[in-house]
Amino acid sequence: MHIPKNTGTLVMVFLFLGLVISSCGELKKQRILKLAHGLPTDHPVHEAMVFMGERVKELSGGNLQLEIYPGAQLGSEQECVELLQIGSLAITKVSAVVMESFTDDYKVLGLPYIFRSQEHGFKVLDGDIGKELLLSTENKWLRGLCFYDAGSRSFYTIKKPILVPEDLKGMKIRVQKSKTAMEMVQAMGGSPTPISYGELYTALQSGVVDGAENNPPSLYTSHHYEVCKEYSLDEHTSVPDVLIISEHIWKDLSDQEKGWLQQAADESVPVERKLWNESVKKSLEEMEKAGVNIHRPDKGPFLEKVKGVYETYKDQPVIYNYIKRIQAIQ
Repeated sequence: MHIPKNTGTLVMVFLFLGLVISSCGELKKQRILKLAHGLPTDHPVHEAMVFMGERVKELSGGNLQLEIYPGAQLGSEQECVELLQIGSLAITKVSAVVMESFTDDYKVLGLPYIFRSQEHGFKVLDGDIGKELLLSTENKWLRGLCFYDAGSRSFYTIKKPILVPEDLKGMKIRVQKSKTAMEMVQAMGGSPTPISYGELYTALQSGVVDGAENNPPSLYTSHHYEVCKEYSLDEHTSVPDVLIISEHIWKDLSDQEKGWLQQAADESVPVERKLWNESVKKSLEEMEKAGVNIHRPDKGPFLEKVKGVYETYKDQPVIYNYIKRIQAIQ
């Protein structure tokens, strides 16, 4: 039997090809999901998503990973949602207000003073109601993974502080593009003015609006406090953020991958809440140092002004039922 002189070389070639094929098999197992959002890297929500990425990598042994693009690198909030709907982007973070465009169910979270306290809000979001809302947009190719605390929104203005609802009379207040947000400001006597978040600094600086409303970390990280020196903590709404995944991508994941991702998302929630509370404290301290006047008005008059808003939803049984269920949670 004739043995070719280059047998050793052939064996080495076959061994090398075997390693390449094996490596390719391993590479195929690894899946990278792109997560994009518009927040800066020092924002507590971004930090929570970084934690989530670390956990999903750890749980999966590196087979499932997140690639995070902060600061609107892949587009605006609305553009990211549209990319999710066609399956070109895996995950993004939006305010629950944005989800109102896809289902009326989310409107309940934007109602003023719907939560009696932070603890009450967490009970609602962590319970059956929260789970129902997260899955309420599946038919729009969007699936909620979890809710992140976005604190309470309060009014900040350029000149005059908002100490009672009557102070809003004649004032143009920037709001998100939300029916509930507009109804709330109108009920309090102000003039709601929807403007995109990215254009708000210039709008405040040029006097297009007299003020806006948001939580302390957002007011601080956006640098709006450089223009608005009056911040009144009336805490009229506590609209959470929502981490959403493309239903196209979700359906393509194996049950094991879904488990890793959901577990990592769930574990990131308490981390985000802790980071959020720390950020609120730091933001208020830093803004006070920068000359912002922090006011803590009596919430009673504000609550009185908007309590009639709930009754306007009597002819919308789905939302009205959510209102009653939320109010019943102790």
